[in-house]
Amino acid sequence: MGIYACGPTVYNRIHIGNARPFVVFSLLKRFLEHEGYQATLVANITDVNDKIYDRAKTLNIGSVKLGADMTAAYLADTGGLGLGRPDAEPLASESIGAIVAYIQDLIDRGAAYAAGGDVYFRVRSDSSYGSLSHRTIDDMDQGEGIEGAHLKADPLDFALWKAQKEGEDAAWDAPWGRGRPGWHIECSAMAEEALGVGFEIHGGGNDLTFPHHENEAAQTRMARGEELARIWMHNGMLQMGAEKMAKSVGNVALLHEVLARYGRDAVIMFFVNGHYRGPMAFDDDAMEQAVARVKRVREAGRRLVDGPSPDDMASFKERFFEALRDDFNTPAALAAAFEWIREANSRADVGRDDLAEMLGVLGLENLLEPESAAAGEDAQELLRAREAARAARDFAAADQLRDELRALGWEVRDSPSGPELVPVP
Repeated sequence: MGIYACGPTVYNRIHIGNARPFVVFSLLKRFLEHEGYQATLVANITDVNDKIYDRAKTLNIGSVKLGADMTAAYLADTGGLGLGRPDAEPLASESIGAIVAYIQDLIDRGAAYAAGGDVYFRVRSDSSYGSLSHRTIDDMDQGEGIEGAHLKADPLDFALWKAQKEGEDAAWDAPWGRGRPGWHIECSAMAEEALGVGFEIHGGGNDLTFPHHENEAAQTRMARGEELARIWMHNGMLQMGAEKMAKSVGNVALLHEVLARYGRDAVIMFFVNGHYRGPMAFDDDAMEQAVARVKRVREAGRRLVDGPSPDDMASFKERFFEALRDDFNTPAALAAAFEWIREANSRADVGRDDLAEMLGVLGLENLLEPESAAAGEDAQELLRAREAARAARDFAAADQLRDELRALGWEVRDSPSGPELVPVP
């Protein structure tokens, strides 16, 4: 099963809103694999784009360097989410050969034309154009402004290849002249190269439905005579205040800063608490609620024992996975997991296996792991000394060592597997 998710255009550090599709489709892959499918996740990186040229000029650096630096930052920032990497992460700059060949196929089929070093897609050549975004063709605007307008046969047409302009340091040779690809053709070529045509799921933010995904679909129909993907799956936007979070608006919270402030567990918990299709409000209250949920799961986990869960609690797990099977409804699944926890808290000797299985699909399996491993050697040594004092019944020394641990930010909690260090609330 193939999944292609449109990744970022790397002209700046990504914000928490950019992380939503990364989380959604990483977790979707986990769920599908849990259900027995072999899922391949491809998430591209757009490192050739007008926004990168423009940003590089303001910083007075080369666009190639900016793209490389921001790609590295993106990999580091999304690595902090702790969800692993997609199976493939193609770069637009490394896919030029496939892109050029794709454009030539469109020209050969009469769906594109060269003009003044540019190449444009004939929108009206595709009788199904608009079927994805449910728009009337004459009401569409490609968002390209006046750029290339004098070269277009029809104002609706959009650029597949752009001739190199003065000051643009990244360009490639092509039959129509030296230049670089347009945004939409990059993803059509990268998706097909990685997954073929007719793969199962194409994903991305719902702000990409038009024109980006509409144009991807049209390009493939006209070049290959079939649909690029069977399902188009769009996640909603994050909102900060009344507007969607966007670099262009300036209302952003950078992912690496959010991770540093709240921790990866709270970030994942925040995302799974909202249905992927809907908008989500990002603010301090929402993140503090996510922190509280993480703490609640950890507290419950400390009371669990190794082994299977009671048979009469199986219904909670069944509801959890049924929710995910119904349009990947993570908030309903999370609610079932918390009902499992509520029941477990009222009983003794409950095994952790079911909860571990549920949390694993949501990327939160580490909430059942001891936090002691995160404590430094100084704290670990104090813990060992405290346990030795308690064993010797030297409770005054044990209390003194406990206070020293608290001064370092740790407190001792007893669990079925022994004493553990947990962060002071």
